[in-house]
Amino acid sequence: MELKVIEKIRTNNFNDERVMQKITDMWKSASNVLTDKNENVYGLYHEYESNYKGDYTLCVAIEDKDKSSVAIPNDTKYEVFKVNTDDEQGVFNTWNEIWKKEDENQLNRAYTYDFEKYYPDGNIDIYIAVKKK
Repeated sequence: MELKVIEKIRTNNFNDERVMQKITDMWKSASNVLTDKNENVYGLYHEYESNYKGDYTLCVAIEDKDKSSVAIPNDTKYEVFKVNTDDEQGVFNTWNEIWKKEDENQLNRAYTYDFEKYYPDGNIDIYIAVKKK
């Protein structure tokens, strides 16, 4: 999959006291560029320092084969988590579920490219790259 990065930040969920403000500001800035309401939008997590407790890069991206900034290998294996979009904390709660599964050794993350996929119909899925067996 070829993605074009619109905005990006470097942050940490546990050691950056401004993490929520950085993420909010990044999405606000990107929304000025995201004009096609019929395209998928991605929250791309990559360049992991270690595990989910370390630093990472978060980008807002769209699919674009012509102006790709990031190429995600087609053979990447994912576990997909459906977000409850009726819950305003749905994305946050789904990430907590992902971290819990990892802590309980039920999720063997690869820490390559993970992403939130925002569909035009309002649905959201979170794709977590997992190690191949």
